[in-house]
Amino acid sequence: MAVLGTAAVEALIPVAALIGIAFAMLQWYVVARVPVPSHAGDGSGGGGEGSKQGRGVRGEEEEGDEEDGMDYLLVEARCAEIQRAISIGATSFLLTEYKYLAAFTAAFAAVIFVFLGSAERFSARPSPCAYDPSRECRPALANAAFSAVAFLLGAATSVLSGYLGMRVATFANARTALEARHGVGRAFAAAFRSGAAMGFLLASSALLVLYAAVNLFGLYYGDDWGGLYESITGYGLGGSSVALFGRVGGGIYTKAADVGADLVGKVERNIPEDDPRNPAVIADNVGDNVGDIAGMGSDLFGSYAESSCAALFVASISSFGAEHDLTAMMYPLLISAVGLLVCAITTVVATDVTEVKESDEVGPALKRQILISTVLMTAGVAAVTFLALPPSFTLFDFGNDKHVKNWHLFICVSAGLWAGLVIGYVTEYFTSNAYGPVQAVARSCRTGAATNVIFGLAVGYKSVIVPILAIAAAIYASFRLAAMYGIALAALGMLSTIATGLAIDAYGPISDNAGGIAEMAGMPRRVRERTDALDAAGNTTAAIGKGFAIGSAALVSLALFGAYVSRAGITAVDVLSPRVFVGLLVGAMLPYWFSAMTMRSVGSAALRMVEEVRRQFDTIPGLAEGLAVPDYATCVRISTDASLKKMMAPGALVMLSPLVAGTLFGVETLAGLLAGALVSGVQVAISASNSGGAWDNAKKYIEAGMSEEARSLGPKGSEAHKAAVIGDTIGDPLKDTSGPSLNILIKLMAVESLVFAPFFAAHGGIIFDHL
Repeated sequence: MAVLGTAAVEALIPVAALIGIAFAMLQWYVVARVPVPSHAGDGSGGGGEGSKQGRGVRGEEEEGDEEDGMDYLLVEARCAEIQRAISIGATSFLLTEYKYLAAFTAAFAAVIFVFLGSAERFSARPSPCAYDPSRECRPALANAAFSAVAFLLGAATSVLSGYLGMRVATFANARTALEARHGVGRAFAAAFRSGAAMGFLLASSALLVLYAAVNLFGLYYGDDWGGLYESITGYGLGGSSVALFGRVGGGIYTKAADVGADLVGKVERNIPEDDPRNPAVIADNVGDNVGDIAGMGSDLFGSYAESSCAALFVASISSFGAEHDLTAMMYPLLISAVGLLVCAITTVVATDVTEVKESDEVGPALKRQILISTVLMTAGVAAVTFLALPPSFTLFDFGNDKHVKNWHLFICVSAGLWAGLVIGYVTEYFTSNAYGPVQAVARSCRTGAATNVIFGLAVGYKSVIVPILAIAAAIYASFRLAAMYGIALAALGMLSTIATGLAIDAYGPISDNAGGIAEMAGMPRRVRERTDALDAAGNTTAAIGKGFAIGSAALVSLALFGAYVSRAGITAVDVLSPRVFVGLLVGAMLPYWFSAMTMRSVGSAALRMVEEVRRQFDTIPGLAEGLAVPDYATCVRISTDASLKKMMAPGALVMLSPLVAGTLFGVETLAGLLAGALVSGVQVAISASNSGGAWDNAKKYIEAGMSEEARSLGPKGSEAHKAAVIGDTIGDPLKDTSGPSLNILIKLMAVESLVFAPFFAAHGGIIFDHL
């Protein structure tokens, strides 16, 4: 018997989630004390003690700022005005996008109900349980209805995750810029606390909503745990469906503006990044919030929901479910609950125990967060494992019972946790300008953009090797010890520190926005240098975050694949079978088709943006000299229109592929399709993300001029710098649109196949069954 009782489990999970939400509010409150003039209408003005000092008063300004002749009242007012413009643009885009998604989710929920209900002809009578025919389970019609409700709940939580993330980021960007006047340490604390507020809010909400859904659905299902957790899988499907459109739409928006702003502003006009003369600069900063923040928040929520649902489903058809052992059944959610507490301790270390004093301390401070959270989480997992699980038990293993000990599951979770750390550190090596790969990319800019592109692609391809080996090792160890349940736990282990991961990931776009606001508000050069240092570290941590997301997606997808195979009644997936092999080939092709669609969407939108920015420079008198104000609204409208139109086709490809394959060609072909997409998609995603990150930081390496070599390649506007900017613009859609979206593709196809498995098993194979 487990040491931890049912009552303790039922208290620990919601209490940990509520502690996480309270911790997020505390971080929000601390950041809110940084004053921003409320009269500028940002809707979230400053408060607290700080609001009485900073308005036109030097306070703690560094010596030397006085000589800049700055009107600090005017600077703060400009910051508030720019923050308000970014917030309005991001809010407007997301609300418009969510209107489209509301119609889609309502329609797709109806599809789920019809397909699953028709699997047993809309029967409202109890039927024999799939995994224990001696017992009667709830009718198929009820499973269809609850799956549709779970889908809507997951979609709503994903929308909330993205929207709250955007609100936190737009609340914090001006405050981070203003804190940079006092030193890099205070700016770092503001940006990181804001990221932590987002991370804890999202992770805690996801856990609380899932736990509430399990308990509410359980009121109807009673002791039919198999039916309960089958219907709960719809929660993961809803989360990833919204995340897909959020990632693709937000990625198109931000990269269309970014590419347009860089090509015309930096290459053609030789003006600084985020210069207020650039018509695309507001759209660029809005894009950071709707793509890198809202899209990323929905993405990682989807990963968490799917890994939890996969683990719960597999556990429900094992001895945990058969014996109705609630404590053991809730083991995946207990891991997440402990993860929140561990991440809170880790965040306190970054913001209150240690202090960043110099620019070169920012990157190591962020890296320590990953290491500290991993070490502490290992101890937390050990405690939960030996307190919540019986010494031995049996797990479902494709029709057989696998005898497992509790320490086996500890190793499974730890394997995913430490594989994530390896992926994070390897990603940093290949994307940080402190190491050889990015510096080699920067040196290649001496001979032009072509050699820069060649070196960047090589870095991306090489960066795949170690992460894939780490994922493969985690998969093998986990499967050997605990079958598919072990793989689901490995995925959950990689995501167990999701609050810290989100904090580090959100920190990057917040710092990027802060730099843009500092430039547009006309703050001293030293302030921009500090925000650039924060941004450079943020680019690397964003790449690390994408590596975590892709690695966890591989593990989650494999766990969902195993759950699909069992639910569809497939005894073995034989790659020598022509049905399976055909699906394998087509599935491996889908990531390339999807990437082609997203890259072309960014390219066509960027083309319109470049033409508009050129038009404004050519037709607005005095714009190039800073004597006129550009038409920012037109550029915002171009990005908005392009993203909303262009996100539909890639989304349809992902959503329809499993439905078409399963209905027309059967469950075995769909199994091949999922395996092919998983194997291909993970590697394309890692290489795309890391190539883009390497190009971006190679450009920043030249711009910063932190070494003799970097200074020899610069300054800004040199031929080598222009070549680096071209490489960066090529990498932008790779690292922020196609790459991050691919991990959603492989997860979403797998969880959709799991949800629709009963229909495919009953009615699928229309074509192949007659050939």
